[in-house]
Amino acid sequence: MSEAAPRPIDRHLFAGFLRRHRGAAVAVAGWSLLEAVPALASGLLVAAALDRGFLAERPAEGFFWIGLLGAAMVFRALMTRTLTPWLGRIVEPLRDDLVTAVAAGAVQRAAAGARDTAGAGVARLTVQVETVRSLVSALLRSARQLGVSLLMAFVGLAALSAPVAALTLPPVLLTLLLCVPRLRVLARRQRRQLRAEERLTGVAGETFDGIRDVVACGARDRVADELSARITDHRDAVRAVARTASANTLLVSLGSHLPLLVLLLSAPRLLDSGALSVGELLGATSYLVSGVAPALRSLVAVLGSWGVQLATVLSQLSRSTREARPGPPGGQGPALPPQTPQTPRSPLTPSSPDLSLVNVVYAYGPGAAPVIDGLSLDIPAGSHLTVVGPSGAGKSTLTTLLAGLAGPDSGRLTLGGVPVTEVDRAWLHRAVTLIPQEAYVFTGTVRDNLRYLRPQARDTDILASATAVGARTLVDRLGGLDAPVGLDGPPLSSGERQLVALARAHLSPASIVLLDEACCHLDPAAEERAERAFADRGTTLVVVAHRISSALRAPRVLVLDGERTAVGTPAQLLDSSPLYADLVGHWVSAGAP
Repeated sequence: MSEAAPRPIDRHLFAGFLRRHRGAAVAVAGWSLLEAVPALASGLLVAAALDRGFLAERPAEGFFWIGLLGAAMVFRALMTRTLTPWLGRIVEPLRDDLVTAVAAGAVQRAAAGARDTAGAGVARLTVQVETVRSLVSALLRSARQLGVSLLMAFVGLAALSAPVAALTLPPVLLTLLLCVPRLRVLARRQRRQLRAEERLTGVAGETFDGIRDVVACGARDRVADELSARITDHRDAVRAVARTASANTLLVSLGSHLPLLVLLLSAPRLLDSGALSVGELLGATSYLVSGVAPALRSLVAVLGSWGVQLATVLSQLSRSTREARPGPPGGQGPALPPQTPQTPRSPLTPSSPDLSLVNVVYAYGPGAAPVIDGLSLDIPAGSHLTVVGPSGAGKSTLTTLLAGLAGPDSGRLTLGGVPVTEVDRAWLHRAVTLIPQEAYVFTGTVRDNLRYLRPQARDTDILASATAVGARTLVDRLGGLDAPVGLDGPPLSSGERQLVALARAHLSPASIVLLDEACCHLDPAAEERAERAFADRGTTLVVVAHRISSALRAPRVLVLDGERTAVGTPAQLLDSSPLYADLVGHWVSAGAP
């Protein structure tokens, strides 16, 4: 597993993205300037039509200049049509980069034992990433066009009449300067709204998922109060955003009309002094009325809505790729309250793969009944332990704890004498391999899949591991190590996917292998072969058994059964554990192998 941290979703990601797509960015900039030709030329053409045409009693020349303005509008439509595909070349790859960054962050948090609600994680990868894509697309279409048009309108105004530009530019700049801090306030309140929305989504999801437990425990009033508080927070955050946005709208509306007012008040003096002709006055008015004022209002409105939303969502996504909080895997249970900050300790490297549990207690959240309650157990290096027990007894939770994906709520869990929460994560990821019931096959070649945990493995070693766990026939049937699998290859059955995962783990450098019903889709003979392959390898092996036959051939068996939990040899447990004896009796009476 790679130890590289995901790239934070911030300006560095965008800077790197623009460097990789420099050609598309330059093309967008160039076509945008051409698209803004009417904004640049409109006032000049109106002034020429009046001063050189209609007011000079040359109507044909006046219509000529008006015709050029119409042609400029047609030219703008053509440039917009040409520009649109280039926008897509920026937006779609950006979405892919965001999905990659968020997915990498989720994997890193899971590997670090993060507690993350499923609702928030899905929101980041779906709603929020798609929101970023939509907002970037909208901003490139609208804010880009409005910003360039505003700039070109003032360039044209300066070319038409420098005195008018000098009089009307300061009010526009003042409006923009006043709006910038207001947009920052709006961004802060948008972030508060988004956080309130995430908290509301997470609490609501957990509440509805566990509604039966809520009712059974008589916690309806407490849960209803908590949910009501989240709804109130979200309502207050939405109202604060609305108030700030309304104030910004009023400010921009006043600021966009101020330049025209300044021009009208100054017009008599400029006309009398000859600094401005009638045609230039109308052209300047055209720039302000049809160019500057609407562009300014729309630009600030777009930045105040889509721009602030984009900054807010990116801030949340960036925070999510950095944060990781300890807790149970899979987002199970509510998030734990923040702990008192402690001085960070340097990660430690265990001297051996011995596992030891002393009075370990673990529950999915405060107030929940412990799944593991007071468990003490020693698993020496190179030993073989099979875990059995009824559904919900905590078998999978135990493998999660042993893998270091979560720490115990109390008690002591050590690996080579080192508390598992203090073990160097890089060492842990190399030393421990956990294979769940649902095996994963990645899109790529057979070789890519089998050497995923040992990238430098030779083909002879890959084939040896495949043979050891009984996957060699599958490799040959697929077409060898270069054969495609995953989305590019043939469909694999659940058992075949488990064979791929078992071969991958056997080839890995792991000294501790945890099989959480990882052979449940194999036949009993194939299951026995795979387990013996790991035992013969000298690996510390912990097997959550799907069949009791796995326990019958194990040197030691752990029976997880609440207060009646027991550990011993299969023969000892037949006398000391009624549950184990019952499981063996049912298995034998059913005639299972």
